[in-house]
Amino acid sequence: MAVFEVVGNFHMHTPYSDGEWYHAEIAQAALSAGLDCICVTDHNIWVDGLERYYEKDGRRLLLLVGEELHDQTRQPQKNHMLAIGARAELAGFATQPQALIDATAAAGGLSFLAHPEDPPAPVFPDGDLSWVTWEITGFTGLELWNYMTSFKALLTSRATALRYAYNPELGMTAPLPRTLRRWDGLMALGQRVVAIGGADAHGHEYRAGTLRRVVFPYEFLFRQVNTHVLVDSPPTGVVETDRRLVLDALARGHCFVAYDGAAPSRGFRFTAAGERVAAIMGDEIVNRSGLTLQVAVPTVGSLRLLRDGTEVRRWDNQTHASLIVPGGETGVFRVEACVNFKGRLRGWIYSNPIYVRAPEQWTG
Repeated sequence: MAVFEVVGNFHMHTPYSDGEWYHAEIAQAALSAGLDCICVTDHNIWVDGLERYYEKDGRRLLLLVGEELHDQTRQPQKNHMLAIGARAELAGFATQPQALIDATAAAGGLSFLAHPEDPPAPVFPDGDLSWVTWEITGFTGLELWNYMTSFKALLTSRATALRYAYNPELGMTAPLPRTLRRWDGLMALGQRVVAIGGADAHGHEYRAGTLRRVVFPYEFLFRQVNTHVLVDSPPTGVVETDRRLVLDALARGHCFVAYDGAAPSRGFRFTAAGERVAAIMGDEIVNRSGLTLQVAVPTVGSLRLLRDGTEVRRWDNQTHASLIVPGGETGVFRVEACVNFKGRLRGWIYSNPIYVRAPEQWTG
């Protein structure tokens, strides 16, 4: 069972598309923020030859290069997808979502639908960038929590825009409810859908009259919403070995999404155990004679256990919780944790699910 935790962020941009900093500068910001791994995902361009380790103050960071692809012929833009690990230029497939997903898989990459629900900002000319082509199969997962999409949803007036530009943490509460419903709905249809969270960092300077401010520096965003990946063995410092270690764990859903800006989340675990069987997030487990689901968080929080998208149990002000699932019962079980931050209860941790199957459903 995986016990080694790699904290990563898999959505950011450089001047190769519409970001401000290049790879080496971004890597230093990520190291300062305490990350272990990042993936640069410029729009419709894959930059070869830049994957490597960076080191700072005795820490090291693995930098990977992927791509964010979208159909540039559509206005406003739609169907953004993160291709991670493909090591191939895929922009030629961007107008055909299913062909893009298939080409990403054929190149050995993972496909995540970026900000799948992304409504327009009410007071700025920033259109709806949601994913709209849902007649697709074979994608790895979706971006459950995109920090910049959540920020955009706060901009209901110029006054609130100015307020949150200086204090974005006051408004950040959780992934968009529509995205959570979409994720649960896809899994209710029997799909395995891996959830990740990301910064969508650009490092832009924003202007409001005479005021100018880099509202979201790279380092700030890398301290906010991240993806924590549970890997099978400790990283070695060898790029190719550790690259495959992280990508394999992501593909299997051995990860969780966390708002680290609200509270540190390293150490969160959601597991299942039964007679001679055990599972972590992303696994399938057969339930013959009963299972025990266990949750552990690194600090006191409010915990929710959901089954097929519906809450089945809640624990307040806890660091540990457990629930027995009687033999034969099935479902897609996931955990949400909330924590008090800046005077409000905030969404904090969103686990990937454990898929509890009946013996006749077992595919493992």
